[in-house]
Amino acid sequence: MTSPALDAPAPAPDPEPAAGSDCVPAAASASVRTAEPSLDLFGLDVFGDGFVRDPYPWLDALRSDAPVHRDPGTGLWLVSRYEDIRRVLLDPAAFHPDNAQHAVTPLPVAVLRVLARAGFKLPPALANNGTDSHHGLRRVVTRFFNAQRVAAAVPVIERIADELLDAAQARLDADGSYDLFASYAQILPCRVLMELLGIEGVDPATLVRWSDASLELFWGRPTPERQLELAALVGEFHRWLTATVRDSAARPGSFVEALTRHRLPDGRFLDVETAVGACFFVFIAGQSTTGQLISTTLHRALSEPGMWPRAAHEPDLAEAWVEEVLRREPPVTSWRRVTAHPVTLGGADLPAGAQLLLMLMGSGSDPEVFADPERMCPYRANARHHLSFGVGRHRCPGASLARTEAAVALRAAARRMPDARLTEADQDPPILGLLSFRAPLRVRVVAQP
Repeated sequence: MTSPALDAPAPAPDPEPAAGSDCVPAAASASVRTAEPSLDLFGLDVFGDGFVRDPYPWLDALRSDAPVHRDPGTGLWLVSRYEDIRRVLLDPAAFHPDNAQHAVTPLPVAVLRVLARAGFKLPPALANNGTDSHHGLRRVVTRFFNAQRVAAAVPVIERIADELLDAAQARLDADGSYDLFASYAQILPCRVLMELLGIEGVDPATLVRWSDASLELFWGRPTPERQLELAALVGEFHRWLTATVRDSAARPGSFVEALTRHRLPDGRFLDVETAVGACFFVFIAGQSTTGQLISTTLHRALSEPGMWPRAAHEPDLAEAWVEEVLRREPPVTSWRRVTAHPVTLGGADLPAGAQLLLMLMGSGSDPEVFADPERMCPYRANARHHLSFGVGRHRCPGASLARTEAAVALRAAARRMPDARLTEADQDPPILGLLSFRAPLRVRVVAQP
């Protein structure tokens, strides 16, 4: 897929929502906060509970006061305005993706030994690949996630959702409550991915555990003791991926077989390590981040008065709601780039090698692009102009599948559990707070009395 022209015009600002539009009023929206542009940005902690639970005042302050701000805690340059983020994503020659999968918290020697014993390597494959091999590898991936395949997969997604909701309803009837996160939002995309890619011989819960451990190890701030635990799980994941790629009996037509038959620009077959790196990225994005999107979509719909019953039956509302969640509260909140040479961005002079953190979540609330950004407007005119899936040559190849899974998950759950409501405790649930990933970690529901 080629990159759009670097001088392509930015999307026009969203027109003001009309009176009587479908926007959720600010007073009813669970995520609405009052911006505080006067916040002391040197008190910002991107891993801190205050930012994780309520990032909007900080994101608003960054856009207003310091659109390109060096964060002393991480050493990263935080880029927060829509137009600057879009510029970075559309210029891979000046802003390289090489650091996209680097560990945020340095890995001590003991952890590196655990990974080395597992043969862990992640050569550039997809998200962190700025070489000429990227285009061909991306073409292999997009073949499995194009619009035709996603449309054909809808019955598969609906079938798996119904199977999981059968179990959910039985547990809800027996226990009086049920968590839609662990056994629905997480498992649904994992099982769908396994069917679409031809993955067999592993339990979905194990894949989810490996994927989540990888996110925490590379994008979290775990203690040294926790790093050792996570490294053991990541090592298991890598060994399984390597064995799967090396297995000459890969199912014909499967994703793994397509990778093993792919030739690099110089004519050589793709090496095992790079194929494993591609699988590593696709499996995590297809499971964990999609599960996080489903979790946020369900939680927000349950939080907004009247939205849950409407999502069950109103045509296209589930899809429109997912788009607003992606704009306002995406699971992938940020992404990294590194400058290839000195560059001026957002009024800041950056040296070569500057590590950037693109605040994707904040860009979806930029008032220069989206009118009343704090309001959830399911039929917003320019809803799809958000940057939550990226833009340009590294745009998420699974965007269509993720959107579809989240919409099916919402509609199916609202239809099967029309009386569901959040428990009192889960009005404000625990939140995943990694550098680039955010979502409710619990969506426990009870039946309306």
